[in-house]
Amino acid sequence: MPGGRLTQQERQQIASGLADGLAYAEIARRLDRPTSTITREVMRNGGPTAYRADLAHRATERRAHRRRQTAPRGPDTFPQAHGRDAEAVREYEEAFTTVLMASGMPKMMSRVMACLTLTDTGSLTASDLVQRLQVSPASVSKAITYLEEQAFVRRERDERRRERYVVDDDVWYQSMLASARALTQVIDIARQGVGILGPATPAAARLENIARFLDFVSESTIRAAEQARAVLHTKADAAAEAREGADEGAATPAPTRDESTRAQASR
Repeated sequence: MPGGRLTQQERQQIASGLADGLAYAEIARRLDRPTSTITREVMRNGGPTAYRADLAHRATERRAHRRRQTAPRGPDTFPQAHGRDAEAVREYEEAFTTVLMASGMPKMMSRVMACLTLTDTGSLTASDLVQRLQVSPASVSKAITYLEEQAFVRRERDERRRERYVVDDDVWYQSMLASARALTQVIDIARQGVGILGPATPAAARLENIARFLDFVSESTIRAAEQARAVLHTKADAAAEAREGADEGAATPAPTRDESTRAQASR
């Protein structure tokens, strides 16, 4: 699989593929590139409806020029645990951010969410985020406020009384519940409209259909999230117990031959 930066010809092929309605995976297959490379390229250059090969190529050259002039502070400049490849981590964080943006999350919020998710501790201070992302404190504050409203992060104080922003294993469960609760507001306002517009009118019928559809989606989302959480937590607990049992077994010495003989004689 070829590596390195995309060529101008490849960008033209991406633009043609988007115009033909091809999925990112199919474009990637035709170019023999990772799907994440195509996704990142399109999303950082206007998205699928506004992507232009020539503009994307010039923008990439400008970014490369700026990187040569300045030494950016990214994940590759911070110590990497567990023998990780710093460049691979940087590229993965960028790809993760791009996917979050494609799902509808704003860019800065996506960058903060990816940065938090990819730390082993799952938590950083505002100062940490400013340093890692090279953005202003105001940008971090705005992003955290948004993520907190969506139940993606929570705040806590560490032993030095500093405020930390945390993601944990329940983050997507909590976010799904928050999303389902937000739907109830749309359901309520739609049903209010039925009474105001008159139950026998086409507009009221449309609102009732909206309310019924979203009500079903909301209930199904909550039920699925709770079931998935229960199953995954059960598996995690079982795995932890198995590890503890293995550790205890390893710590207990096997009986000697004399001990085994005495035990058999006593029986």
